[in-house]
Amino acid sequence: MPSSAIKIRNKPAATASISAVAERAGVSIATVSRVLNGTKAVNADTRERVESAVAELGYRANALARSLMRGETRLLLVLVPDFANPYFAEIVKGVESVTRANGYGLVIADASQTLSRDSAALDSLYNRLADGVISLARFADLKPLLQEIPDLPWVACSEFVEDSDVPSVSIDHRQAAIDAVQYLLNRGHKRIALLSASEDYRWARQRHEGYEYALQRAGIAVEPQLVRVARGTDYIHGMEAAGTLLAMEHPPTAVFAVADTLAIGAIKAFRRVGRRVPEDVAVLGFDDIPVAQVFEPALTTIAQPVRELGAAAAELLLKRLAGGAAESRTLDHALIVRQSA
Repeated sequence: MPSSAIKIRNKPAATASISAVAERAGVSIATVSRVLNGTKAVNADTRERVESAVAELGYRANALARSLMRGETRLLLVLVPDFANPYFAEIVKGVESVTRANGYGLVIADASQTLSRDSAALDSLYNRLADGVISLARFADLKPLLQEIPDLPWVACSEFVEDSDVPSVSIDHRQAAIDAVQYLLNRGHKRIALLSASEDYRWARQRHEGYEYALQRAGIAVEPQLVRVARGTDYIHGMEAAGTLLAMEHPPTAVFAVADTLAIGAIKAFRRVGRRVPEDVAVLGFDDIPVAQVFEPALTTIAQPVRELGAAAAELLLKRLAGGAAESRTLDHALIVRQSA
């Protein structure tokens, strides 16, 4: 075959993202979106900088996204902080039970990746490829995004959202922690340790507050050395944090963990050094994830109505999309007594 008949197709260059355009133009992503979609007035100088950046980078806005600006996608985005944690998986199941019945599909995204400035998922939010968002992430992480896309309906799930127009669905985490510690006090424990999580999460702070309040109400001084903040909420982090308690001269007789995954990790750490649960040390968790009742010993824990939290969050978001006023909701929790405490 003559060489002139051979056609070589070059691999298409990667399409520039909206965040790259924003950086080149020296403006926010929201400003780029406004210029491209004509949704709000932008001054001439800013418009020119954005259009120049678009031309230089070869950015092509999604035509489908522009058309959907005037309609709806019937898709909702769910931001999940940790796919490995079964607590979040159960919430998503609750969300899906409501959205499916109402003709909406779900897009599940990693919260940390989506909220990154270079995220393709973040581009899709600005281009309104989702009609609304249910966030299970830390509310503090969302504030910049909420300010840039104020008209996109949001609902927060599993945390209180104070001083915000964003409706939320949660339990009373502080009271639940008080109930947990009071149960241990009633069982005769006085040296009660806390396995906490990063207090960037409101729920972790509130559970810590409940722990301290219950001890102080009982006339027991809070000992800082009995409080351990785990590096994460996975099982291994519970093992690590509990291991530091074992090194104490006077270790605790009971442990309250702010997540079942931490509690189960703690039990494994205690077993490795021959400590019996609950005979030598009682362990009480939080969430009542599915494995809590089949783990040995079965876990005493605070049960959140996890699927109901997800379903309620979906109902709030659909109400907002329909133009209704959505008020935050606080659901009931329950202490589930099993064998670990």
